[in-house]
Amino acid sequence: MERPELTQELGREILAKAKSRGATAGDVVMVEGDSFFVTVRMGEVEKISQSGEKRLGLRLFLGNSSASASTSDISRDAIDKLIDDTVQMARATAQDPSGGLPAKELLARNVPDLALLDDAGGTLSVDERIQMALDLEKAALSHDPRITNSEGAEFSNGSGRVIYASSEGFAGEYRGSTYGISVAPVAKENGSMQRDYWYSSNRRFDRLESPQAVGKRAAERTVRRLGARKVATCEVPIIFEPEIAGSLLRNLSSAISGYALYKGASFLAGKLGEQIASENVTVIDDGTIAGALGSKPFDAEGLPISKKVIVENGKLQSYLLDTYSGKKLGMPSTGNASRSVGEPPGVSPTNFYFAAGTHGPEEIIGSVKNGFYVTELIGFGVNMVTGDYSRGAAGLWIENGKLTYPVEEVTIAGNLKEIFKNIEMVGSDLEMRGRIASPTIKISKMTVAGN
Repeated sequence: MERPELTQELGREILAKAKSRGATAGDVVMVEGDSFFVTVRMGEVEKISQSGEKRLGLRLFLGNSSASASTSDISRDAIDKLIDDTVQMARATAQDPSGGLPAKELLARNVPDLALLDDAGGTLSVDERIQMALDLEKAALSHDPRITNSEGAEFSNGSGRVIYASSEGFAGEYRGSTYGISVAPVAKENGSMQRDYWYSSNRRFDRLESPQAVGKRAAERTVRRLGARKVATCEVPIIFEPEIAGSLLRNLSSAISGYALYKGASFLAGKLGEQIASENVTVIDDGTIAGALGSKPFDAEGLPISKKVIVENGKLQSYLLDTYSGKKLGMPSTGNASRSVGEPPGVSPTNFYFAAGTHGPEEIIGSVKNGFYVTELIGFGVNMVTGDYSRGAAGLWIENGKLTYPVEEVTIAGNLKEIFKNIEMVGSDLEMRGRIASPTIKISKMTVAGN
């Protein structure tokens, strides 16, 4: 049975066959990749896995009706069946005036090299990868005698290739890689146990933080939680450490997703051009950053990626849209289409971050007489329709500008409409550690519910 290679030419061939069988338009997404991970715990390998995959996804239109399907069987017979099945499904689907591909003139004209691939993973032996995980856990366990256990340490890497072809004439592809390490130590003191974690991830192996640095940071984060207590219910300033502040950006990206907006399921529906946050807040979506984890040369519909100011000095300047949600709202796509193979496009940010401010984290903490420095959020108590926000939290209490004692089993509450407007200080400590990134953020007041 013939199994063709995944190529742009194969994509064009599939679309030509689909048109000959009744489709009026369509696009193809093909992915192939390899992944590896190893988990160790207390010096022993617990899990190890290596896998590869090839998948082909097809979306076909008959006028404005459409259907999507996929296969992992990359044989000529399976591809032919996929085409026939998808045409039949599209025939059975209702017409949707907002359906369709992006206009030809909007498609990407070139595919820039964004330095997304590092082949170092191919030169690392399995033993070397295992050793990195072992070294990472050892660094965490040896940092402090109160660290007596571990939930494990992991090393992972993967590489992949994405090919996209559209019946409007665009075809392109790109390759990328990811590397990551993480560890979660457990500390014990006076009958109390605490856990925390730390990690590093990057597209380049040589830009990972060392196992020793990551292990030490994880250990420090864990030990500082020992002796945690509740606090009395109060309304105080809240500081989100950078990792936690990123959760506000996830809430924001959900609220400005075209799919939530056209359904009226967002507290930011109809707010374009309005002041939705304090003047200290600028938010960027930039998929063009070389080597960044969220970068790509074109989106899931073949549209070019750009740097966009989403919020500028507190004013909402842009939503996140693909072609479909844009049509629903009477707006052009912002180049934020994303998709899983075999699914129609959705919307997601690329590299989404709060622009750095001018205040160091120590200065921000020092500005608080009595408040809460949040290092962990628990649960998902966010209503994206109303903006109501209530999440379990842990962290450190601030007294007279100093981090004093650890806090746990409290809830922080407010409304996202007010939380964004009450962002009083933005830190200068922005690091692009992932697709979502933030510096330290101070919110002038939120409710902390405890005893």
